[in-house]
Amino acid sequence: MSSVVIRVVGRDDATVLDRVATDVFDQPVSARLTEEFLSDPRHHLAVALVDGEVVGMASAVHYVHPDKGPQLFINEVGVTPAHRGRGIARALLDELVRIGEELECTEAWVLTDRANVVAQRLYESAGAVRPPDQCIMYTIPISH
Repeated sequence: MSSVVIRVVGRDDATVLDRVATDVFDQPVSARLTEEFLSDPRHHLAVALVDGEVVGMASAVHYVHPDKGPQLFINEVGVTPAHRGRGIARALLDELVRIGEELECTEAWVLTDRANVVAQRLYESAGAVRPPDQCIMYTIPISH
């Protein structure tokens, strides 16, 4: 099997997303949204490549707040089913944490649902502290 290359995608690297395996992203990659994402220096995208095809990705945004040091919000991690169980998700997560360290973030955080046991194992293997069961995330729809 070909080796996996972990790479951070920058503004000039958008064409890397021209070849993406199934189920890496939730939806098809949009050139317009890719350009917008990669143009913002607070957005970060790490990808896993096998023979030039994106087989995994992890995205994050770093932000500041008036009363807190910079933090890294990890938005999502996705790996195509054919390459799961090979440590790719962990390598992508580690790459985002490395970026957070470079940016002097005080912490990185990520959300998952209680039913996603695989994601919970991934985050705990990276040293994440399991939140209390009382934590709830609400999503407020914004109409267009």
